[in-house]
Amino acid sequence: MNKSLFTNLIATLFVLVGYLMVQPIILTIGLFALSGAITNWLAVYMLFEKVPGLYGSGVVPNRFEEFKAGIKHLMMEQFFTQENIDRFLTVSDSKSIDLTPVIEKVDLTPSFDALVSTVEKSSLGGMLAMFGGVEALMPLKEPFIDKMKQSLIEMSQSDQFNQILVNELEQPNVIADIQAKVANIVDQRLDELTPDLVKHIIQDMIKKHLGWLVVWGGVLGGVIGAIAALIH
Repeated sequence: MNKSLFTNLIATLFVLVGYLMVQPIILTIGLFALSGAITNWLAVYMLFEKVPGLYGSGVVPNRFEEFKAGIKHLMMEQFFTQENIDRFLTVSDSKSIDLTPVIEKVDLTPSFDALVSTVEKSSLGGMLAMFGGVEALMPLKEPFIDKMKQSLIEMSQSDQFNQILVNELEQPNVIADIQAKVANIVDQRLDELTPDLVKHIIQDMIKKHLGWLVVWGGVLGGVIGAIAALIH
């Protein structure tokens, strides 16, 4: 069962039991747990969807152009430097160029840090800080990096990508020309992306992990509710 749904159902059950059996402590635990779970679920939902009346919702769609610009910067500054292109020239007679070893060695941590920084600086940053801050997003680091490397490898292995690279290696002013051509290819491929496609890629990748935010929101809310009831 979906972790978020399961957490909300358990919290709702506490509310019903506490209300029907006139048990204030159980009712308070259920209400606090339900509010914590729903708040965290809404925070996760607001990352990907625009909610009317809630400023700052839809972080991923709203930052779509920045996301594309970040991918282009990563490709041009990490993969297609003069040093890497010089290395490609040594295999210019081959029919294709395998960038997999280069991609595997590149540290994509800055791209993850940029995504975390974007979320932290958005209107959801305050809510995120209530539930552990950026540390709550750390379990997403490895899945994010693995997914990004897989996507970059698939892009670099396309026939069009390799054919253009091999053809350009035979032209004068190779390095400058290749860099310009690759930048153009990257722009064309990024133009094919849509906000919905990017949203679904990221959403599918991290939904499993962000579900724990809802679980812990319910648990911590229930604990706070129990303390509040006992104090009262």
